[in-house]
Amino acid sequence: MPNQAPTRTRAIRRATLRSAFVPAATALVAAFVATAAPIPLFNTYRAEDNFSNADIAITVVAYSVGTVAALLVLGRLSNHLGRRRTAFMALALLLVGCLLLLDVHHIGALVIARLLTGLGVGLASSGLTSYLVDAAPGKPAWLASVAASQAPMLGLTLGAIGSGALVQFGPSPRELIYLAVGALLLLSALLILISPETAQATPGAWRALLPRVHLPVRARHLLPVAAAVFVVTWSTGAFYQAFVPALIDDQLHNHSTLVLALVFSAYMAPSVLGAPLSGRFSPATAQRIGMIVFGTGMVGIVASIAADTLALFIAASVIGGVGQGIAISSAIRGLLHGSVPADRAPIFATVYLLDYGGAAIISLVAGQLSNTFSLPQIAFAYGGLAVIATVFTVLAAKNPHTVADAKTVTRV
Repeated sequence: MPNQAPTRTRAIRRATLRSAFVPAATALVAAFVATAAPIPLFNTYRAEDNFSNADIAITVVAYSVGTVAALLVLGRLSNHLGRRRTAFMALALLLVGCLLLLDVHHIGALVIARLLTGLGVGLASSGLTSYLVDAAPGKPAWLASVAASQAPMLGLTLGAIGSGALVQFGPSPRELIYLAVGALLLLSALLILISPETAQATPGAWRALLPRVHLPVRARHLLPVAAAVFVVTWSTGAFYQAFVPALIDDQLHNHSTLVLALVFSAYMAPSVLGAPLSGRFSPATAQRIGMIVFGTGMVGIVASIAADTLALFIAASVIGGVGQGIAISSAIRGLLHGSVPADRAPIFATVYLLDYGGAAIISLVAGQLSNTFSLPQIAFAYGGLAVIATVFTVLAAKNPHTVADAKTVTRV
């Protein structure tokens, strides 16, 4: 009778690694909860500390710059230090950012706090996401890409709604949410502490700090459309952070922080619902469907602002959110197709570099334009970008190479 010990040992090893899936997902969600926590307070800062719309846009840029810097310099670090150690570093940076947010009365303090938050999220985006994918069960096959792409959206949703509720109904509205998020980050660190490592530490950590963007050859033909999907959807998320608070307050005449959080969540939360739908189609087809739905939602958002209708704005946000969930998760699924563990941190570093780099550039331009143009005009420009990206995706989306295709690419 054949020796069953190696097979049994491998099965035990796989089961042990899978036990890290929930802690990794929890920590990744917590990282983005910390990101969303200040958003319902932006109108408070505008009213009480005289922050302008351009000031708020600069904080979004600072957050994105911190994220991009972390991805460029630290994006491959988890391959050398291990996933757990990198996760602790990310959570520590986020915790320091939360502590700084406890005392915000000058725009400089908010910018520095958001920069640190961006550094933490950038490190989490590569290291924690790779940890999550490493530990994901093999079935269903789409689980890893959906969890990796939608944990940020779930975190942003929970962070915004929790913050909006605490700011409106809780004591110490400018401090309580950050204390709560700090506790969540500490809990996440504890869960990581008792979880197994999925990537062994290897030499070369210092060399890994040299900025480098890497994508496997087999996935490079997917990059143009994936970049269009990532940039326009995440730039719209930055639009919701930087400009939607003022739009809700000034244009749609609602001053509730909880309503603001729900509006923000109306775009983020449906992404989690849309993502599993992408698994029913090939990556190219799912990207086309997702971007058409997303583009329809963005057109509805522009129409709702013109019609001065909050209900239509929320409905259009939901449609856009579903579309972005389908498009983002299918784009990531295509890039991950056929990947090995060593590929994953660089792939996610590339993905989030496109996400945040595009969002930072567009937010910087939009923030400067907000000194000249009205908020409805800014929203119209974002809608135009969505339509352009949708048309490009419909025309150019491609599927990953098959094994035979990959051999051909390698020979070339």
